[in-house]
Amino acid sequence: MKKILIIDDEPQILMVSAVRLKANGYDVVTALSGEQGLAKARKEIPDLVLLDQVMPEMNGAEVLERLKDDPITKHIPVIIFTADVHKVKAAEFHARGAAGCFYKPFISEDLLAKVKEILNK
Repeated sequence: MKKILIIDDEPQILMVSAVRLKANGYDVVTALSGEQGLAKARKEIPDLVLLDQVMPEMNGAEVLERLKDDPITKHIPVIIFTADVHKVKAAEFHARGAAGCFYKPFISEDLLAKVKEILNK
């Protein structure tokens, strides 16, 4: 069973995403902050990280950078969630090592398709 770590400071987004992913056969771990997410990524070694861009204390870009700089987590693909619809951000995240960028609000079926695509690479 593939394990997905969701890092998002919005509990409702975490809950909805986790329920949807679990219903589709994924093992889901969640974190409400960047620091908590980094710790869980090192402990759990998920197959994929879904990462919110806008969070207090440590934003998604910082978390992504730390994940990619860590030998233990650098291989894990990361999909960034953002409400910022400027396409320049997506290119910036790809350049930093993100496997994809998803815009909020998103349709669950689209997220599931993206998750499946990345996990099957």
